[in-house]
Amino acid sequence: MGAGRARRRAGAPAAVLGLALLAAWWAAARSGRIPAVFLPGPVDVARRLWLGLTRAGLASYAWVTLREALLGCLTAAALALPLAWALFRWRLFSRTVLPYVAASQAVPAIAVAPLLVLWIGYGTAPVVVLCAFMVFFPITVTVLLGLRGLDADILDAARLDGAHGASMIVHMELPMALPAILAGLRTGFTLSVTGAVVGEMTMGGTGLGMVLSHQRDTIDTSGLFSTIVLLCAMATTIHWCLHELERRSRVVDAMRGRRAT
Repeated sequence: MGAGRARRRAGAPAAVLGLALLAAWWAAARSGRIPAVFLPGPVDVARRLWLGLTRAGLASYAWVTLREALLGCLTAAALALPLAWALFRWRLFSRTVLPYVAASQAVPAIAVAPLLVLWIGYGTAPVVVLCAFMVFFPITVTVLLGLRGLDADILDAARLDGAHGASMIVHMELPMALPAILAGLRTGFTLSVTGAVVGEMTMGGTGLGMVLSHQRDTIDTSGLFSTIVLLCAMATTIHWCLHELERRSRVVDAMRGRRAT
């Protein structure tokens, strides 16, 4: 009960800020000083979102974008996790490779998209690759920092008990680094949703990026707002789920550390 009450109290400031922003939005739209084509009211946006989900098939477009974002994030994670471990384990490899990994962040995603169309073509594949490209660096760095922050005393004790090689990775390093891995995935997925939308808007697709492009071209402001709200809801939901997994993994990791000491 105490932990649940504490989590509710921790979320209260965000809820209060959200309600305040919603009230300010409603007041600005109701004042009549801002045309609805520039700022539709929250009630109009909510109504448009409901109609989109129930009648216009917006949920199916959202699923396409969500699937692309998940595939891109998981693809990046499959490459970033072993790379982060190699960067953590071998200093010469880290000094050689890490600057180039960081340099990849200087390349704008919007500049990579035309190349992906040229190399791969249109469809889901280039959008997934673009998502992976955008989130590869954040996941790598987050996991690397997590590995560098592992308790050396616990690892040394495990080595004395005979843990080496794969057994050390599977039974010690991976469980202890799990909070960092989940934190990297949490950050990566949020960026991956952005990558999926950017990819669909620049390379074509059948997801929310295509919907946004159509709404932009037809100056459908309430539609744009409703689609953006849906994207925020998707990213926030996955972000919260991964945050809860990360929090629980940290609790388990702390309990494991107390038992080891």
